[in-house]
Amino acid sequence: MANRKVPFPQEFYDKLTSREEIFPRIIGQKRVKEELRSALLAGRHVILVGPPGIGKTTLAKSVAEILPAEELNDCHYHCRPEKPICPECLAGKHKPKPTPGEERFIRVQGSPDLTAEDLLGDIDPIKALKMGPLSPEAFTPGKIFKANNGILFFDEINRCPAKLQNALLQVLEERKATIASYDVDFPAEFILIGTMNPEDNSTEPLSDVFIDRFDIIRMGYPETLEEEKEIVKQNSEAICEFPEELLEFTIAFVRNLRENKELEKHPGVRASIGLYERAQANARIRGGDRVLFEDVRKAVASVLSHRIRLAPTLKYLRSPEEFIRNKFEEHSENNSEILEKFGDGP
Repeated sequence: MANRKVPFPQEFYDKLTSREEIFPRIIGQKRVKEELRSALLAGRHVILVGPPGIGKTTLAKSVAEILPAEELNDCHYHCRPEKPICPECLAGKHKPKPTPGEERFIRVQGSPDLTAEDLLGDIDPIKALKMGPLSPEAFTPGKIFKANNGILFFDEINRCPAKLQNALLQVLEERKATIASYDVDFPAEFILIGTMNPEDNSTEPLSDVFIDRFDIIRMGYPETLEEEKEIVKQNSEAICEFPEELLEFTIAFVRNLRENKELEKHPGVRASIGLYERAQANARIRGGDRVLFEDVRKAVASVLSHRIRLAPTLKYLRSPEEFIRNKFEEHSENNSEILEKFGDGP
């Protein structure tokens, strides 16, 4: 354990090398889960890259669930009792307590407004007046230090401005942060798991020197219709019966759109979840207790049109709503038995 980059309990590393399923909430994605195990075992920082709604955040949160509880001090830095790093623990002001992995999973939401002070921390003016501006006790730690001995989860890391990327370089490389105006280096022992959507063009480019500190794990859409159907059911609330054949027809429509070369942006799993929920809601509104074909048809434009982007050759010729409706009609014609079986009224 002394040679580990991040000295998590041995139990954590034993789970990573075991044959048991340690990410049960993630359906499928076998390669991705194996690559994440490998990266965590090596103590590597990771960026999960993929389209929205495929489970990147859920997978990252699952890491905290396998992180064993530890006896850590009840402070902002989660200091180890035998290795205190913050001024208060060095002064003996905090006592150890059982700290579960979920409390050491610290989330940061990527945003152009995010500052280095949000992550590293800043001077508390009230404490500075009382203790002096250069006193370590006047420093209020940011989220990096709260993730000490845990996981720093950086959602949409490519929304992180260049200035903030630069501020993170020392922490990622040396696992410590030098606080401005202080002659103190604070250790920051954590694993950073970031996510990014490569199709999002409204984000900041990640510099080569920044991204060089990470391993990249690419995630894709569910490999099979059965996997996607299971994900939809797992992440939705059923309010009435949705016949299996009709559900498979509905999810197959979304999956076909992902293969459509007339689209630049494709619908993700949230689109399948949206159709599952909206079709049931439509059924209940008309007074039924079972989803019919018409309940699905009424939902497609509202759920899908804003989740696609037409290729340049089409976007000035038709609207996304018209495109979705036309493609749904084609899908229905190719599966006429579904309309015959589920097209009757209540």
